[in-house]
Amino acid sequence: MAHVDGTHPVEENHGSLKSYTIGYLFSIVLTIIPIAIILGGWLHGTAKAVVLMLLGVLQFIVQLFFFMHLREEKKPRYNLISLILGLVILVVIVAGSMWIMLYNMVET
Repeated sequence: MAHVDGTHPVEENHGSLKSYTIGYLFSIVLTIIPIAIILGGWLHGTAKAVVLMLLGVLQFIVQLFFFMHLREEKKPRYNLISLILGLVILVVIVAGSMWIMLYNMVET
């Protein structure tokens, strides 16, 4: 196994300039759209919350694929399995907390 600098094998690919540029441009667009929605007052209420959450999920996916190189991983896919487990735990915690706050409110 050949090493370039002793820390990363030559076979590891950390992406190309093209993939970083595409990811960077997607990230900028996915950041500008929520700012425009909030500052411009384009959406209100539930529609605004849903669109902002959807854009946040898209931003997360762009970060995973273009900067964390999730698709370039070789077998075994321990990082992907750990990520999925973490997301499941996160969804359970957030959904459970929202359920508790919404259905156990005491009117004062």
